[in-house]
Amino acid sequence: MAAEVDNSRYFVREIEKNDGCVLRLKQSYIGDVGCVVWDAAIVLAKYLETKEFYDPPSGVNAWCGRTAVELGAGTGVVGLMAATLGAQVIVTDLEDLQTLLNTNIQENQSLIKSGSISAKVLKWGEDVSELLPPPHYILMADCIYYEQSIGPLVETLKQLSGPETSIICCYEQRTEGVNPEVERKFFELLNRHFSCEKIPSDKQDPEFSSPDIHILHIRRKD
Repeated sequence: MAAEVDNSRYFVREIEKNDGCVLRLKQSYIGDVGCVVWDAAIVLAKYLETKEFYDPPSGVNAWCGRTAVELGAGTGVVGLMAATLGAQVIVTDLEDLQTLLNTNIQENQSLIKSGSISAKVLKWGEDVSELLPPPHYILMADCIYYEQSIGPLVETLKQLSGPETSIICCYEQRTEGVNPEVERKFFELLNRHFSCEKIPSDKQDPEFSSPDIHILHIRRKD
């Protein structure tokens, strides 16, 4: 059950699914980066329902019965999309994002039929045993921004993923300030343990894509 919330603190972002249903995401006027729906999260959420993963007329549903963990979930839009498509999802973020996550889960529960979703606290680099065994998918959108967090993030990916886990990462490439250096260090560290494949724009949602937002499929090397 979501904690009691003050609706005056929130404004709503609506994301229409391909079936016409609408995800309603509350965002907070006050808070850190996790309190709003970032563009990369929308691009990733819409990518999850492209034909590669989800095409009911052809009998394709890569999410049905699959497990997924979202890292740095923020408002929970990516995990919620996966749950509405049939995945068994755990969305994770820091303690202070749990009220917002649970509020959005409750707000969109009626759209979740065969899937499921719950929220858990996870600080990158710390124990992930509650999230094991390794999920089929790890989802992450715009998680590459603080230099001090990239080491713990890669450590969490190592601990949480198995040989069959598909990590889908979406991030907005930013050219100002320290962002290019943070991205360089993240991928240098990531490439020691994982292989990355960039998804071309023609495989993404035709409306919700952008030249500066990239989607990667990532897998363990071992």
